[in-house]
This record gives sequence, C-alpha cells and structure tokens, in this order.
Amino acid sequence: MGGMANTSRRGLLTTLAASAVSVPLGSLAATPARAAEPAVAVPPFPASTGLTSALSSVVMPPLDASYFTSVALGSPLTATVLPGTPARTEVTSGGRRVALLTHGARTVVLPGPQRTFAENKRPFVDDFQRTLPDPAATDRQYWGTSPGGGSWSTLGPADTDYSVVPGTGVITLTTDFASRHASLRDDEITDVDVRSVARFDKVPTGQACSYALSFGYQDTHNSYRARLSFLTTGAVELRVEKEVADTVTQLVPSLTLATGVPAGTDWTIRVRREGSRILAKAWSSGSAEPAAWAVDVSDSTFPKGRVGLRALANSGCTNLPVRLLVSRLQVDAANWDVPPSVTHGDWVRVLSQPFDGTWTGEVEQTIRAWAGSTAPDVLAHAAMFLAGAQAVTAGSGPAQGRQVLGEAGYGYLDPQGFRYEGADFHEYMNVGWTFDDGAYTGPSGKQVGNLDCSGYTRMVFGYHMGVPLAADADTSRLRIPRRSGQMADYAPGVLIDRTDGVHPPAASLLQPGDLVLFNADSGDDNPTVTVDHVGIHLGADAAGKRRFLSSRKTVNGPTMADLGGASLLDGTGTYAQKLHTVRRI
Repeated sequence: MGGMANTSRRGLLTTLAASAVSVPLGSLAATPARAAEPAVAVPPFPASTGLTSALSSVVMPPLDASYFTSVALGSPLTATVLPGTPARTEVTSGGRRVALLTHGARTVVLPGPQRTFAENKRPFVDDFQRTLPDPAATDRQYWGTSPGGGSWSTLGPADTDYSVVPGTGVITLTTDFASRHASLRDDEITDVDVRSVARFDKVPTGQACSYALSFGYQDTHNSYRARLSFLTTGAVELRVEKEVADTVTQLVPSLTLATGVPAGTDWTIRVRREGSRILAKAWSSGSAEPAAWAVDVSDSTFPKGRVGLRALANSGCTNLPVRLLVSRLQVDAANWDVPPSVTHGDWVRVLSQPFDGTWTGEVEQTIRAWAGSTAPDVLAHAAMFLAGAQAVTAGSGPAQGRQVLGEAGYGYLDPQGFRYEGADFHEYMNVGWTFDDGAYTGPSGKQVGNLDCSGYTRMVFGYHMGVPLAADADTSRLRIPRRSGQMADYAPGVLIDRTDGVHPPAASLLQPGDLVLFNADSGDDNPTVTVDHVGIHLGADAAGKRRFLSSRKTVNGPTMADLGGASLLDGTGTYAQKLHTVRRI
C-alpha cells in the first residue's frame, strides 16, 4: 500500500464534497479537526474486500449537488426549547431539524450524509510471550489471553496439561488417545487465513502423535482440522478432516510430507478458508513455504467457528509424556460472520464553549457553517482508531511528525500476558504534554500506539475536538479528567442519567457521542472505584441494539465489536448490565 502526498484539510474536504464515490474510513477521517494542525499525510485505507485486510470502515453513499441543495439553510432559523431534562434546544429550518443542542454541553447533533460504521476482526499473532499458569493468581489462566485474538479455552483431559513459558505454549500428552483442545473464544469467524508453528519434543514410539490446526471449531466433537501425524518412523503426514458428532471424515487422502524427521523440528500448518473452499499446506518451518497449496477441497458443514489447536497421542503410544511446543498462532486475515455495523445520519460536532441556552447570532453562524458539512466529526475520529485504520501524521503543532490517528492497541503486556492500563492520548503519539494548568506529563516509549479506555476518549474529545484536558484528577468540570471514574463525576458538560442501583440509565435520553461509563469490574485493584470503563455511544446497529466504541484489553484496542464481551447497551451482556453513568461533553 502506497502513501499519498501531504494534503491540506481544505483541499481534502473539497475533494470529499465533490466526490461521487463512497468514502472509506481512511479518507473520511483523514485529518485532525484542530486548527493548529492544518496538514497531514494521508495513506490510503486498505481494500475492503477479501481476506487481505481488516474491513473496519466508515462509508458514505455518493454525494452530489442535490444533497447540498436539500441542506441549504434558509432564513430565519427557528430555535425551540424542548420539554424534558436535560434542557435541549432544537433548531429547525423550513420545519426540518438542522441541529440539537444541549444546555450546558458543547456537543451538537446535526443531520448529515448517512454513514455506515463497520468493524471486522483484526489480524494478530500470539507468540506466547508470557508465563502461565501464574502461581500467585487465584484464577489460573492456563493459556491466558492472546494479543488481540481473544482469550484461550483449554479443554481435556486435565487443566495441568496446559502451560505457557516465554515463547512457547505447552500441551503435555500425559495419557494416550485423549485429545487436548486449545481454542480462541471467537465463535463468529468465517473466512480465515491462519497458521501455527509447533514441534514435538520426542519422536513417538508404539503409535503416532499428532497436532492439528483447528478451524470452524464448534466444540470438542465438531470441527475442521488440518492435522500433522508424526509417525514412529519419523515420517510426517498431512490430513485434512472434519469431525461431526465424534465421527471423523477425511476430506482428502493423507499426504506424506517428509521422512526421518527428528524430534524438536518445528512444523508450520497454514489454512486458508474462503466460503466452502478449504486450502491447506504444511512444511518444516526451517524451509521456505511451498508456493502451492497441498490441499484444495470444498465442504460447507461448519460455516463459522473458532480457530485453535488440537494435540493427540494415539492409543498405544509408549513413551509418554510427549509435549507439543507451540511457538506461534497467527491470523493474517479473518472475517466475522456478521460484522457489527451502525448506520445513521447523525453527525456529532463540538462548540468552542458550552451552549448556555441562549440562541445568538454567533451560535447561528456556527450551525449554518456545519450544515451539510462532511468534515470529520467526533464519530469519524473515534472510528479512525479501529482495526485496519491507517496512520495519519500531524503536519504541525506539538505533535508535528507524530501519528495522531490510526489503528491503536490498548497497552503493553505484563509477564502473564495481560495488558497494562495507562496509555493516554499523548503516549499514543510518543510526545510529552503540557496541560492548561502547567502540569507536564512525559512520553512513554512502551505505550506508543496504545490508548486505554479513558486515553481513547481524551484523544477523540480532547486532542482532536479541542475540549480542555486535565493532567490527572480535576473537579472543576472544565477539563476532561484522566480516569473513567473521575469522568463519571467531573467530565465537563451535562450529567444525562445515572443508575439508581437497580435501573440502568434511560435509553431514550442517549445521543450519539455521549460518554457511556460502566461499573464493569475490569480488574481495578481499588475497591472504592465504582466506574472503571468509558466508551463513546455510536448508535443503533443493524439489529436495533445500541452500540458503543471503547478501548478494551481483550481486543487490544478500540472496538465496537463483541469479542470478549458485547459492545452493546442492550441485552444481558456485561456492559448492558453494568452501564452506570451517561454524560454529554
């Protein structure tokens, strides 16, 4: 993927307004909204088809003159205070709503071109750089969490057959003819390009041992797998098979790939599944990957399912224990069966000061300037940190030359493979930051490219939309504090609703762009902290459920998807049940 020359904001927006094509994520949110940074480098967003890239995107239909004619505002505009709490002013032109302002808040919701926000599974690599189980932990995570791929489930016959040392996931075959399964808890994967690298520490005696790359995995009794059998002679055979209710069917005849293979030789299995077509190959990892697929077959028994690994010692293997040492599980591309998507025509913009309820000429001119604008708004900037979003570099200002938009992680890993919190907006950019009150916070080389949940919120509303930021705690309600618990009480703007301990905040009061704050019990060690997670409300998805954006540990970064918990405010999931406070900046 090549890059584009530096593009001014004015030139970019003119191009967008005149374009008659759909606008992908990388172009739509290609420049920060801050006047201090007028130029950015804008790489193209990757192609949104096939298995070559993540499909996260913001797409608009073509814009033409008829659209801009329909949003041209006549004179006068009518401002009406609506009944209810919080107080809101509706602005209309010719009977049509053109803006909705909340008294005491800076965010304004306006109608604009309809957009579809979508996210797909991000590529990831798990190279097992952790130590598990952690003897100091009460919750023994035997393989823990993969970096961005979800948490591992390990099944059969004993939990103690699974462990991780830095660089290796270990499956110990202590009894024969009992399968061990390690799968990633992501059941919605359809098309996928995945590979694993592993080795056995012994050549088996008596009977063979095998290791398989599983896909379309439903449970221990139902799955596809590309399986390598390591025979007692040192030969290695490839089989591609499906198991349905414990009945195994070979999809193709077995293939002998090598003979005389010594113990400790790494073997790579790669599977590419596209619809009903299954492609597979395997090779000694010390040699080059074969150009051709060894297996090309079609089967549609399992249209979706997990990816993972399976290990087995055949009945009669006489030199147990044998260990399978896995050094890598890599998903180069994958699609979810139904990627989450949100489609609406709401655009969220930010006033220079909170609206005090007085309709003035200055406010009117601001609303008129925003009418029909396709300049990046709060939601566009928020989406520009999802999987696959391309890097955007600041052209000037305190972050000149640094990345200010683009796919973000959550944080770096602790020794057990869990992600540290603490990545603020300026650490993503790897710059120090002097705040309004003179406090200075330095960069963090370990957190470059990362944003925790509150850092993500501060990046969007603070850095890109210009709302003042505090260095840490702040009770003035003039600046966005550092932590989600502080935001629940002191974020600038308006408290929309808060749980009474029984009922969640009222759904009817939420608007796109609102901060949604949760008592999610997400590992905060401070028992006095009630709110421990924050996100940005996006809107209703294709199923009519309210969906939000937030940066999360399990997913390793900003997401609107459901890996490791549904990003929904409706239903029975953790976030739906734990929504605590809603604030409007």
